[in-house]
Amino acid sequence: MRPHAVARWCVENGWPVHPLAPGRKTPAANCPGCSESWHPVQECSCRAAGRWCHGFHAATTDPVRIDAWWQEAPGMGVGVACGPARLVVIDVDAHCAEVPDRNRLLPGIPIPEQVDLTGLTSGFDTLALLAAFRQQPNPAENEQTLRVRTPSGGLHIWYAIPHDGVRYRSSAGSSPKVALAWQVDIRADNGYIVAPMNRTPAGTYTPVGPARLPGPLPAWLAQELGRTGHILTDTRPRPTALPIPRKAARRSPTKAHRLLDPLLTEVTACAVVPHGASFTEKLNRAAYTAGGLTAAGHLTEAEASELLEEAAQSARPHQIQRNRTIIDSALAAGATRPLHLQGHP
Repeated sequence: MRPHAVARWCVENGWPVHPLAPGRKTPAANCPGCSESWHPVQECSCRAAGRWCHGFHAATTDPVRIDAWWQEAPGMGVGVACGPARLVVIDVDAHCAEVPDRNRLLPGIPIPEQVDLTGLTSGFDTLALLAAFRQQPNPAENEQTLRVRTPSGGLHIWYAIPHDGVRYRSSAGSSPKVALAWQVDIRADNGYIVAPMNRTPAGTYTPVGPARLPGPLPAWLAQELGRTGHILTDTRPRPTALPIPRKAARRSPTKAHRLLDPLLTEVTACAVVPHGASFTEKLNRAAYTAGGLTAAGHLTEAEASELLEEAAQSARPHQIQRNRTIIDSALAAGATRPLHLQGHP
């Protein structure tokens, strides 16, 4: 299937899509204006103008817009915005990495010493271990739902979320705060997944097994996502198509924002420098400062996370999980040293 046909197939299933860079699994590049200056996604005029800036935030089910995008650049890939699509995708990795201590393999579940972990090397093993602990079928072998083999040897397991108002957060398997299992990422709200049949130089995202549509999220997995902190407390329904944004009111220039904004600007400026921009150091410094401001009551945790994620996403949209890991770690470290500002915030 050509990318345009894949995009139209996704939309027929009610899944908002956005373009990916040709031959890659990262969002298509922003326009020069969005690349050169950071601004809140909600205030960007590109969405109303029909441009694909800001990755999954631009996702839409509008067939006219989709036709225009892929006519302009037929070689672009297809990404699916998981939150608006009401999808949870379990992203099982098989990366070569050092296996952590057994107490970090399944967060919140102590693994007894008598359990032999010889040969455990990847997310396939930890997901199977979790299923065995719960006496449930292994999701990686579930032929009742769409499963997609990735070019790197991983597996995407797609599930549909019931329309009960529950929303789930995205996470990385390496996160010290919110994770399902080591080397098992969750793609849900504020995240996207590469659509089946996308091609990269490394290979094709290939469906395996008989299912070509997501099955319902199993109850036991929903319980595990709840146990591991993946349920978002804000359960307002998300739109299934791109709305025309209204002009959002700019936040007042409080002392907290005046302190944090220059650090966020340094992070977003890394977008024009693919390598060697000290992105990690700059994001870490911004998140550490935000953690101190949050601990002192100058910012809410939700506001701090949103600001940091937007800045990181605009600069390095291809490493969502790594950005989240940096942010979570630095926020937690900064929160141990409340940053009290003189006078009112």
